Amino acid sequence: MVQLTLPKNSKISKGKRWPAPKGKDGKAATRIKNFNVYRYDPESGENPRVDTYTVDLDTCGPMVLDALIKIKSEIDPTLTFRRSCREGVCGSCAMNIGGANTLACTMAISDVSGSVPVYPLPHMPVIKDLIPDLTDFYAQYASVEPYLQTRTATPAKEWKQSEAERAKLDGLYECILCACCSTSCPSYWWNPERFLGPAALLHAQRWIIDSRDEATGERLDHLEDPFRLYRCHTIMNCATVCPKGLNPSKAIAEIKQAMVARST
Repeated sequence: MVQLTLPKNSKISKGKRWPAPKGKDGKAATRIKNFNVYRYDPESGENPRVDTYTVDLDTCGPMVLDALIKIKSEIDPTLTFRRSCREGVCGSCAMNIGGANTLACTMAISDVSGSVPVYPLPHMPVIKDLIPDLTDFYAQYASVEPYLQTRTATPAKEWKQSEAERAKLDGLYECILCACCSTSCPSYWWNPERFLGPAALLHAQRWIIDSRDEATGERLDHLEDPFRLYRCHTIMNCATVCPKGLNPSKAIAEIKQAMVARST
């Protein structure tokens, strides 16, 4: 049987266990939660590790992001992660929590039983700690040219669209590019340089079916490739983890149908 081992510099070691906090009365806090957080600094030359932080839930907000902010502010200022809106809109705080990709700002601490494992999005180079390098992800998004393309003269006021035509965009335009879907997709793990991934293809479909766009043929030509589109095997991880409740697999299937329709 083939045995596979990780390179020595990628093995995760046991990190530091930070002391439990004291409560408001100076005694040990009673309602506590442990957070096992991935720590890695490529510039240090050291292996990744997992540090354990104990948080007093009586002095912390209800979401995992609240706990991370508390850890950084009160326990360990070296902890590094992205965050912005705290409202599930910007997608900045996407990470793997409790074994699933999600947004730290919308993931309730109470939804994770036992200790809370917090890791960066999987299968992405790590810049530091919980911050993945999304350079390729954004490049793939840009490659689908996610903007209106027309050839006819620009109207004096606006590009008109019926309510029915506009409704076709529901379930597509809401994507916040958090990368939860693409980094949960095994096909994307296997072919990250060639398969565009669920997020980029969702946005491609958003413009393919936009009644105002006049570059449908060119968009489909761009996706007519054994890897860019057809590596999707409808595993459905993307729909399972999407924090906005979208279904990239459905959008990809509709692109495939459009490919077939234009060839018949």
